[in-house]
Amino acid sequence: MSPADIAQVFALPFMGRALLVAAVISVAAAMIGLFVNLRNLEFVSDGLTHSVFPGLVIGYIVGGTEWMVVGALAAAMIGAVTLTVLDRRHVGSDAAVAVVLTSMFSIGVVLVSRRSGYVSELEQLLFGNLLAIPPQLVGQIVAVSAAACLIIVIGWKWFLFRAFDARGFAAAGFPTLPYDVALNSAVALIVVAGSQAIGNLMVLALIIVPVGAARLVTRRVLLITPIAAALAVTANAVGLVVGFDLSVNQDVSASPSAVAVLTLIAFYLVIMAMGLLARAFASHGKSPTSSPSPPPSAPDHDAVDRAAARGAALSGAGASGAGEAGVASADGAMSDAGVPGAGAAGVASADGAMSDAGVPGGAAGAGAPARGGAEGGAAATATAFDGGREEGRG
Repeated sequence: MSPADIAQVFALPFMGRALLVAAVISVAAAMIGLFVNLRNLEFVSDGLTHSVFPGLVIGYIVGGTEWMVVGALAAAMIGAVTLTVLDRRHVGSDAAVAVVLTSMFSIGVVLVSRRSGYVSELEQLLFGNLLAIPPQLVGQIVAVSAAACLIIVIGWKWFLFRAFDARGFAAAGFPTLPYDVALNSAVALIVVAGSQAIGNLMVLALIIVPVGAARLVTRRVLLITPIAAALAVTANAVGLVVGFDLSVNQDVSASPSAVAVLTLIAFYLVIMAMGLLARAFASHGKSPTSSPSPPPSAPDHDAVDRAAARGAALSGAGASGAGEAGVASADGAMSDAGVPGAGAAGVASADGAMSDAGVPGGAAGAGAPARGGAEGGAAATATAFDGGREEGRG
């Protein structure tokens, strides 16, 4: 199809509506998928995806498509709280997810199988029907996606701190249960929004694959989300165009959501292959006869981001008083991530690069203990980097 043909396709009302919904879900899924990836919660997200399914079925049985959101929201909140509580009661995380996943999905299948013609209804609930979204559902999907994004925006710095330094998060006095429930609720909300359009199973790929591909491109926290969102929106646009062309011109029934997921996987494989080729060419270019020089010390971006997350959360939690804190690079430049209310403590970056954890009120290693007031200078430096060396446990 030519660019003019593609423009005409998206000028159709139902295609424009589908692209809008797909773009909104893609951006929200990229924001939430960042923390799913950082905390290794992919299997938990799978459990939440399946826990929403019976709610979708009950809502559809009670009041048709208009009630699907209500039923899905109720099931999503129950699933999010259940998974979090089971995990905290020392039930193995995988075991808890498996119990919720299998039981809730089985309930949904039993309920939908009681209706005549359930096969087509089950297929639509599982794999979505992006081209046939009724106009009245667009507002509901946008509202639910916005609620999920709002949770992430409000808790951004605390979610980062929890992801990079779980022990430091607990030692600082933050209660882990509310933040875990909030993050799982955000995941459940985006599953609710995506299930009606993209499908209950396909939405999981939008949460996981784009962020995984983006992390192959960069390790900077602030860049992962926009790259993942761009990949997801592009894949959905490709899925819509290809699905429309196959259905109209080739008389082949193809789900746009399935095409979008395949496109995302293709993006992932291409990016991974390019990275492998780049490393192969770099290693091949080294002369085997020349005496190897010691490699330059690579910047530990993860350590810097962990320190930034810790400093941001601590400074925002109650340290008040003195000026701005920044990250001093090797050439003397200061980070622009000023910390209102934290002590004037600085952390020197190993390669001069400043952290971009992007949290308001936080810089790498800047910040005082949340419950005790501002610390200064070397104490803040030691605290941030000692805590930054340990990975936060999921």
